[in-house]
Amino acid sequence: MATKIDKEACREAYNLVRDDGSAVIWVTFKYDGATIVPGDQGADYQDFIQQCTDDIRLFAFVRFTTGDAMSKRSKFALITWIGENVSGLQRAKTGTDKTLVKEVVQNFAKEFVISDRKELEEDFIKSELKKAGGANYDAQTE
Repeated sequence: MATKIDKEACREAYNLVRDDGSAVIWVTFKYDGATIVPGDQGADYQDFIQQCTDDIRLFAFVRFTTGDAMSKRSKFALITWIGENVSGLQRAKTGTDKTLVKEVVQNFAKEFVISDRKELEEDFIKSELKKAGGANYDAQTE
């Protein structure tokens, strides 16, 4: 059965994370049968990491505050989590299903495909986002 996505519900969750006035910094998109729907959401990145267990696959849209001495700004990441115990067929389908998620989640600085919890560490993701961000003025002194 072909995978579908609940675009309206997913777009609402996506916009909640993009809103700088919102406390919500992450949302997951999970499978409900053959449909991708919004999952959990929260204001603490560590709570998101707890969602990533070895037996599931999910997509997440996460807001990080990055920057340097000159400016702070929001950067967004699209994370595809594939747990170690997910079957080969489901792993393969996740790649094609991500195109559905990208119809909703269109603006992000960097995309990650992760199956090792160590790569979910906030410092690792932030450092990758910083590299993708271009100019870095931290090295300069006043």
